[in-house]
Amino acid sequence: MDHTNDLTNGKVSGKLLGFFFPMLLTNLLQQIYSVADTAIVGRGLGDNALGAVGNLSSLSLLIIGFSMGVTGGFAVIIAQNFGSGDMTAVRKSVALSVKLSAILTVILTAAGCLLLKPILLLMRTDQIILEDSLIYGYIIFGGLAATIAYNLLSGVLRSVGDSKTPFLAIIISSAVNIALDYILIFLFHTGVEGVAAATVISQAISAFICYLKMKQIPQLEIRKDDFESDTAMSLLLLKNGIPMACMNSITAVGCMVVQGYVNDCGVAYTSAYSVCSKYLNLFMLPSLTAGFAVSSFVSQNFGAGKTERIRQGVRVCINIALVSYLCLGSAMILLSKQLADFMLDESETIALSAEYLRICGTGLILLNLLFIYRNATQGMGYPLIPMLSGIAEMALRIPAIIFLLPHIGFRATAYAEIIAWI
Repeated sequence: MDHTNDLTNGKVSGKLLGFFFPMLLTNLLQQIYSVADTAIVGRGLGDNALGAVGNLSSLSLLIIGFSMGVTGGFAVIIAQNFGSGDMTAVRKSVALSVKLSAILTVILTAAGCLLLKPILLLMRTDQIILEDSLIYGYIIFGGLAATIAYNLLSGVLRSVGDSKTPFLAIIISSAVNIALDYILIFLFHTGVEGVAAATVISQAISAFICYLKMKQIPQLEIRKDDFESDTAMSLLLLKNGIPMACMNSITAVGCMVVQGYVNDCGVAYTSAYSVCSKYLNLFMLPSLTAGFAVSSFVSQNFGAGKTERIRQGVRVCINIALVSYLCLGSAMILLSKQLADFMLDESETIALSAEYLRICGTGLILLNLLFIYRNATQGMGYPLIPMLSGIAEMALRIPAIIFLLPHIGFRATAYAEIIAWI
């Protein structure tokens, strides 16, 4: 039985949509879990604990986002090799990706744990939530190996056209995660440490499921000699992975600066911003997923030299982005208060969040198109262009929040996002 999916042949829309929807369901489950997790923390531990967990989001993007960028860049090279039909290169690139990811895990785990407190203090984290932020962060970064393993293995599977196994992995791990959240918070009465432990355990489960699937794919049967040093291949992987990682980290630095200014305005702003970030991640999901899909699609077809299919695939994903905007942008605008009320208790934080959602809902189309163009460019092997895009985001987001926050308050966080997307 062939466990791979050749995206270089067949009807473009059918191939892309068949690859897209399992990925969408995967990412949707992750975000539903994230929203449910936020609601559990908010209802079970209170708005301060919610602020502590949310306060780590930008720092997590810096560390975990870097690893996701690197492994995503590795997956592009694997997909290009698969599209060209060179299975020896596929196995070699997978093996070296594993070696490089192991080294990356050690470095990022150490960096995350050592820099956690200094960065939280630099971000002007309120003393009320500092201790919980530290507890949560040390556990998350201590378990970074599970997160990187899942990102790498799911990326490898998608690079050979399998988007269903990561979906299955997330179904199981999300169910485990939510169950553990309830058990640890409501039965064992743990604090944020229970939430963090549940996250790490569920990530390890999802990584193991992807590993079991890889063992069944003949094209991914890694041999001992595949792990032998290959400078040219290693440099190619890093050349594609590092700029992608830097793009994520540069974006994260901009978000951390915003988070610092938000924290300086009090816990109400911190909690509201945490919830808004969760919802924005949810509503940008279809276009984010279309970006991931077009990256794998473009990578395989670029490796096969099929330029016209690349153009057709990008057009299909742009249509997905437009439909997503019409549906979800409208929901953010029309249901903003109800969405904020679902996760928050205090009237002040509800009002702040609702206004943010209305503003960002209006400009969501900009972010949707950004995902498509950025990932298509990456898939063709031009990683520096997306990195420059990330630099532009930071260069616009930081001055916007510095200038606007004293004048218009919490709305500045929403306008800073839209300015960065442009």
